[in-house]
Amino acid sequence: MQTSRIAQRTEALRLPNGWTTLVTAIALVLAIPVLTVLSSVFANAGEVWSHLASTVLPTYITNSLWLMLGVGVGVTVIGTGTAWLVTMCRFPGSGLLEWGLLLPLAAPAYILAYTYTELLEFYGPVQTALRTTFGWESVSDYWFPNVRSLGGAVVMLTLVLYPYVYLLARSAFLTQSVCTLEASRSLGCGPWRSFFRVALPLARPAIAAGLSLALMETLNDYATVQFFSVDTFTTGIYRTWFGMGERLAASQLAACLLGFVLVLVLLEQWSRGQARYYQPKRYQELPTHRLRGARAIAAWIVCGLPIVLGLLLPAGLLVQMMLSPTTSDSSDDFASAANPNDRLWEFASNSLILALLTAAIAVVIAVILAYGRRLRPNFGMRLATQTAALGYAVPGSVIAVGTLFPLGGLDNAIDAWMKSTFGIATGLLLSGTIMALVFAYLVRFLAVSFNSIDASLVGIKPSLDDAARSLGLGTTQTLLRIHAPLLGSGLFTAAVLVFVDVMKELPATLIVRPFNFDTLAVRVYNLASDERLAEAAAPALAIVLVGLLPVILLSMQISQSRRARQVKA
Repeated sequence: MQTSRIAQRTEALRLPNGWTTLVTAIALVLAIPVLTVLSSVFANAGEVWSHLASTVLPTYITNSLWLMLGVGVGVTVIGTGTAWLVTMCRFPGSGLLEWGLLLPLAAPAYILAYTYTELLEFYGPVQTALRTTFGWESVSDYWFPNVRSLGGAVVMLTLVLYPYVYLLARSAFLTQSVCTLEASRSLGCGPWRSFFRVALPLARPAIAAGLSLALMETLNDYATVQFFSVDTFTTGIYRTWFGMGERLAASQLAACLLGFVLVLVLLEQWSRGQARYYQPKRYQELPTHRLRGARAIAAWIVCGLPIVLGLLLPAGLLVQMMLSPTTSDSSDDFASAANPNDRLWEFASNSLILALLTAAIAVVIAVILAYGRRLRPNFGMRLATQTAALGYAVPGSVIAVGTLFPLGGLDNAIDAWMKSTFGIATGLLLSGTIMALVFAYLVRFLAVSFNSIDASLVGIKPSLDDAARSLGLGTTQTLLRIHAPLLGSGLFTAAVLVFVDVMKELPATLIVRPFNFDTLAVRVYNLASDERLAEAAAPALAIVLVGLLPVILLSMQISQSRRARQVKA
């Protein structure tokens, strides 16, 4: 064992400088947007920032805090409760609900916001049916909750983000020790007391990690809060940049939002403190509780309601709106008389080009980073890879602002040099192009592909590297001829996850996209903003269907890992 460690350290020292330089350069380039936003804190925005700070900034802070609090409570209760029920209880259909509870992750929150507005507004079928049934004539005759509100935004985001907590909490429950749970039973604890006093505290790190992911996505959301007229940092950044034309003030708002994210990360780490969560090794399957009768029905309702409200009902409404004859009556160019789907395929092709291009580049960069860290697992390499993957914790609007600032400065410098040297005006070569948009996506989603590929690479034994070197293969040849074939599943998973995330991304796309270059997400947002929800149904349904791909892959991976554990047991 000691000889093996010495060999690994010796091999690390022999690493060519090319890999270290390449990984460090990638990390520095991908860190530019975040560093740019942070540097704007020290700039002087003049009276604009003073005006924002005295008028709308308190509203942004208050709404963002309430939104985080509401979503945090909702995703924790739903995610943890459902994870415990499907893991520790058995009732008819529980196996189906295990993977079904992941499905709402496929639907972006803004699509739920549009569909539920169509369903629950004054003109919608629910209130119309109530007025017809009870003879009410106006809103003065009855009270109905306003879906387009802060509370409505909390509900929409909770329905699509609770799978983050559910997935990690369920994994924690599956790996808990039988000995610990049986000890609690022997001390007189029933199933629920064991849950609250033993299982829940042991799963706290996993629940906190899932909660932090959900809250980061909450801060990243733009379309839902904008559609519901809830002013948050993301809406303020977009309004300040495009409405007021104040880029520096927008960058400082982005820095404030980034501060929220950093506080979340620090709180998640502080919540663990110095506690340790070691458990005895589990040699048998966890004991489960058989639910029958009313308890089984209650469990079905608790686990089934999030699936129905988070995916099945919105998807059904989208299909109904898409098939409605009123959809084809629009005079918009999106629904032309010749072919109502002419522009739809244009928007879909734009989304596909961006998603495929970003996924391919992200996989290549992630392989370079993961393999570089495998070759030289020192502090500098770990710091570089963590810096490169930092963007996933940063909202898309922040990355968009941090992308356009340096690219705009570079464009101006190139234009000035070309004018003075050759008398040619180059204009905008980088900012406002597909290249800039792909770069923003890479900064935002590289962590998704890196984590998937790094996890697969860890499973390859170092002895294969030694064997390849003994046969005369260099580091690059070993990667291409040995590791790449073994990483097939991880590469595919990474590409699919990035592909779907790009298809759904809206805040960064709205700010960075080229003129007259709309994606499916942007088209849905524009149509919904114009209250043309029926026309938004087709592109919205396409986004949901594409989002189901990684969820299905994730469910398959969980099922395979569970069968593997049963075989080992």
